[in-house]
Amino acid sequence: MLPQLYFFVSIAFAFIAWGVVAKQYIWPKLRLLPRTEALRPLLILHSFRFEGLAFLIPGVVSPDLPSTFAHSAATGDIIAATLALVSLALLSRGAAVVIAWIFNLWGSADLLNAFYQANAAGLVPGQLGVTYFIPTLVVPLLLITHGLAFRILLQREPAAKTRTWHPAKS
Repeated sequence: MLPQLYFFVSIAFAFIAWGVVAKQYIWPKLRLLPRTEALRPLLILHSFRFEGLAFLIPGVVSPDLPSTFAHSAATGDIIAATLALVSLALLSRGAAVVIAWIFNLWGSADLLNAFYQANAAGLVPGQLGVTYFIPTLVVPLLLITHGLAFRILLQREPAAKTRTWHPAKS
């Protein structure tokens, strides 16, 4: 049971650490940007979710890693990475917000599903091999940035500043 405890403590500390980073450094910058510009760095980060394919590589993970978890996590991640790239490519177009919503809903659900699948399959941290860093370091960051993306998507776009005429300044 001790390895499971270390695993969950690692995840909890990653959430705390990434939460501090997001609050102190990421959100203060993003909240000042227009919606599409604020989404851009988050989408770039999530375009690296192809790393979930590592769960399918023998030798990288233990041979006894539950295949249901490995295939679900890898498939979900590659779809999320693809959606992030499509969203990124369409940011300057009208459909950008819709695609970003689809990406953010899918990506969040995929990460939460991976936790569920791991628990349901009885995954033991040692089965992850070198991919141990994904749920203990990367997934907390991804979930926090999904939260930031939801916040950005739910905010009203600031009204465009229009220049008004002031007789005293003419």
